[in-house]
Amino acid sequence: MEEQIFQERTDLTALSDAVASIRNEIKKIIVGQDEMVKLIITALLADGHVLIEGVPGVAKTLTAKLVAKSVEAGFSRIQFTPDLMPSDVLGTPVFNPKDAVFEFRKGPIFSNVILVDEINRAPAKTQSALLEIMEERQATIDGKTYPMASPFMVLATQNPVEQEGTYRLPEAQLDRFLFKITVPYPLEAEEASMLMQFHSMGNRSALETIQPVLKASQIIALRQQIKNQIIEEKLLQFIARLVSQTRSHKSIYLGASPRASLGLMNASKATAAMQGRDFVTPDDILSVVTPVLRHRIILSPDKEMEGITEDEVIKQIVHSIDVPR
Repeated sequence: MEEQIFQERTDLTALSDAVASIRNEIKKIIVGQDEMVKLIITALLADGHVLIEGVPGVAKTLTAKLVAKSVEAGFSRIQFTPDLMPSDVLGTPVFNPKDAVFEFRKGPIFSNVILVDEINRAPAKTQSALLEIMEERQATIDGKTYPMASPFMVLATQNPVEQEGTYRLPEAQLDRFLFKITVPYPLEAEEASMLMQFHSMGNRSALETIQPVLKASQIIALRQQIKNQIIEEKLLQFIARLVSQTRSHKSIYLGASPRASLGLMNASKATAAMQGRDFVTPDDILSVVTPVLRHRIILSPDKEMEGITEDEVIKQIVHSIDVPR
């Protein structure tokens, strides 16, 4: 009888195997950056988009390409530039002289995994072309709606240092990213290990060593499994309290939206599933609260001048709330 009580209610073996396979493929190339890899896989399973921020050369673009390569699904890369137009992203009607009609030619956004490189280099007009696509998984062009392929995920990168020739992402777009991942420099030992790894590869490119380990249909099935994860009401109230505190905190000018609460719930479900559990714990929520909230809050000007960061304020909020046990 006791064995039946403690038996897992959902078999998460397939999901755990899939996560381990993707990690092993990426580790062939990327040394360190475990947090970035973990969060990208979490977002893939939670049906979310990711914004990756870091200085040039810390493997932002490469990691995104490796994750896409490890999944047997469509991949598309868009290099955002100041002269990029919305039609370059979405597609454009092309006149067919044979039938004397305009035919819509789909742009690079119509794929499964989309890498948007240097997203903050395109003007607001082009950035806004992604708003409907990222939230509603569809694009409306000339009054006609085109659904996106499933699964669909946007992996965007940006450089926090260069300000010349860049455009700040609007809050509406930032809010559509599940995570904002900040990528630090690797440790000295990790960098030495990376050099040895690339030296041993010889003439082979990094992408050649990666094999697809997960099909698009499997991702859809795993996402459905994650939606059925068990989360207690007291944990839902904990999530609501965390997000609500960002709207009344003295250091924050603009707090997080209800979309942040949904993102925090979905991300914690995926985190629990990746650890082989069919139920969410407070630690699952706390492990993703910072990447979910850091890009959704705006600090008050005086706190910014003091050099306080979003991560520090989120930590203060977490410490001020009793964690349910």
